[in-house]
Amino acid sequence: MTGSRKHRVDGRDARWRAHREERRAQLTESALRAIRRHGAGVGMDEIAAEAGTSKTVIYRHLGDRLGLYLAVCASVDRLILQDFSAALDTSDAAHPLSVDPRSALIAAIDSYLALVENDPEVYRFVTRPPQVQVPRDSDPVIGLSATIAERLSEVLAANLRVAGRDEGVAPILAHGLVGFVRESADSWVTDPHRVPRAVIVEQLAEFAAVGLNGFVENHQRESR
Repeated sequence: MTGSRKHRVDGRDARWRAHREERRAQLTESALRAIRRHGAGVGMDEIAAEAGTSKTVIYRHLGDRLGLYLAVCASVDRLILQDFSAALDTSDAAHPLSVDPRSALIAAIDSYLALVENDPEVYRFVTRPPQVQVPRDSDPVIGLSATIAERLSEVLAANLRVAGRDEGVAPILAHGLVGFVRESADSWVTDPHRVPRAVIVEQLAEFAAVGLNGFVENHQRESR
């Protein structure tokens, strides 16, 4: 009898948890729509209106504004990592990374800049959180950068091994590349006269692959 009652309670708990998770996802999607509609400085009243509910309900499911910010970041992170992994996997199939690392860089950079270009207000909201102090040890942007760098590190390590170089520097180089691309993206997305995404992706990948001397020499040869 006791076991049967416990099973029923556990079943209700599981259904309630599923309901809460579904409601959190719905409210997070509403927040994303509100950000796209009103910009990165969107207020809680605007988010509640988009969701067709009250701020009290949002706070109940997502917590305070920091909780909302973290929920939005988690949703965006999943999209970035999904696209990033798919891009690298496609690149892996088409070009062995030990032979053509530049194709992997193009795929990775393009997947990141696609989000920046297609969802600029959401990108600003995530990278420049308004009216919220994010603890460094739980900063989702830092966490996402670390995850991307970890995957890039594998790419770089494979190429360093083939070249007979010390692969121990791969994590440092990967973090440097992530920072390089992110700062470049921040500048590119705010430029009213920015070049097309395909052009800047090629240029960033080339610069990352061959460095300043190679970048300049390649363009000097092309202009002759």
